[in-house]
Amino acid sequence: MASSNERTWRLGIDVGGTNTDAVIIDGNLKLVAATKSPTTEDVMSGIEAAMHEVVSQIGPEAAKNIGFAMLGTTHCTNAIVERKRLNKVVALRIGAPATTAISCMADWPQQLKDAMSVRDFIVHGGHEFNGQLINDLVDQEIREVARTVRDEGFESVAVTSVFSPVSDAHEVRAGQILREELGEDFPISLSSEIGTLGFLERENATILNAALHDVAITTATSFEAALAAEGLTDVAVYLGQNDGTLMSVDYAKRYPIFTIACGPTNSIRGASFLTKEKDAVVVDIGGTTTDVGVLTHGFPRESMVAVEIGDVRTNFRMPDLVSVGLGGGSIVRQQPDGSVTVGPDSVGFRVTRDALCFGGEVLTATDIVVAKGIAPGVGDPSLVAGLDPALVEVAYAEITRIIEDAVDAMKTSAGDITVILVGGGSILAPSKLEGAGEVLRPENFGVANAIGSAISQVSGQVQKVYSLTDTPRDQAIANAKALACENAIAAGADPDTVEVIDVEDIPLAYLGDALCVRVKAVGDLML
Repeated sequence: MASSNERTWRLGIDVGGTNTDAVIIDGNLKLVAATKSPTTEDVMSGIEAAMHEVVSQIGPEAAKNIGFAMLGTTHCTNAIVERKRLNKVVALRIGAPATTAISCMADWPQQLKDAMSVRDFIVHGGHEFNGQLINDLVDQEIREVARTVRDEGFESVAVTSVFSPVSDAHEVRAGQILREELGEDFPISLSSEIGTLGFLERENATILNAALHDVAITTATSFEAALAAEGLTDVAVYLGQNDGTLMSVDYAKRYPIFTIACGPTNSIRGASFLTKEKDAVVVDIGGTTTDVGVLTHGFPRESMVAVEIGDVRTNFRMPDLVSVGLGGGSIVRQQPDGSVTVGPDSVGFRVTRDALCFGGEVLTATDIVVAKGIAPGVGDPSLVAGLDPALVEVAYAEITRIIEDAVDAMKTSAGDITVILVGGGSILAPSKLEGAGEVLRPENFGVANAIGSAISQVSGQVQKVYSLTDTPRDQAIANAKALACENAIAAGADPDTVEVIDVEDIPLAYLGDALCVRVKAVGDLML
């Protein structure tokens, strides 16, 4: 076995709705193996198949150079959407009597609440917007909740205190009491570590995070087992975060909700790496959908609005994306009035079986570009030679319109912007787009998402509200920077490489002298 300082190769895997992509990157960040494998219903067998293929491509001797394995996965998203494999959760709200007007999870789908067997409790405590105490935290109330958790077999606790982004003292104390009663390893999620201002949305995100604890453990354990089956038993394992960076397995077990939507952000990071562009619109076209995001300073732009996950409104960090039903497997139909629709339904990963150009019987978007002669090497052009040229032109115009509209929706100004095309389905996109100054389709565009997973850094973020009466602005920003760097190190970054890359401070006039500070720090993997 090569020594640890020689094992600098990286295995990157990203799970998409249609395909699971895998790559191996050498110590000089050069691609040495790549594959696409159909995403399976259980997800993990597709991961195993893709991993086996790329490891086989380089052989057992070269595989000894692999020191890192990165996984961008849909496990947590699927668990919420499917309402399966979720922990039995107690939701503890700290804020009586101020927060009793609206009950916990009042607007949640009943099916999702049932899947988590949720019970909620409201106890005294919490703070005002300026950090002033609403009520003292009553330790005995917390201990009574812990007794219920223990006696009724609940599996995790979500703790949310009113205005905890201003003061997290009561959440931290509640967490201490719960661990005294339930054990140090009992999974407890604190809202101040997950969401931002917006009490109900932050509470929702924290409950979802608590519900995903066992899913995260199962995902990490299964990934490590798959690596071991390939002889990769001494590698550092990371999971993808939805800000385009990585986190260690231990960090992912604490904050599994941060894996949601990591696939599109991996594609955005991969697009940046392949083109060296730092500011652009990235169009990631798969077999079923097209995700459009924005590169800002080399990282995905984050959404500034609340985001719904599984029909639950949340406010934790999420990438700013537009998703449309266009992919290589999108079904093309001619309407009675002569117009043509493309998608949103799709044959997905069955495109290589069902599309006309592969001998199937379904007219898909892939057939249109093959018939136009702009997708060399894809399918058999003779099988679509009989398509009506007018139909082909109208369908291709519709494909182009869908892409252009999605790009336009992500632009913040009227000027032209660089567009980067990635994903296996990006053969659908034309080389020129309205509103784009330059359209780039880099080499290895088809596995940009797995490349993004493999080359990513580790990040830490913080968004905290400070009272300028208690903490001067410079001191508040310095404190937030220090916390962000600490979070990056906790997520697995090398302390010697961590640097702050983004600082934003926003005065909250409606809260008096309050200042909201957002800081992001990134660092390289710990070698």
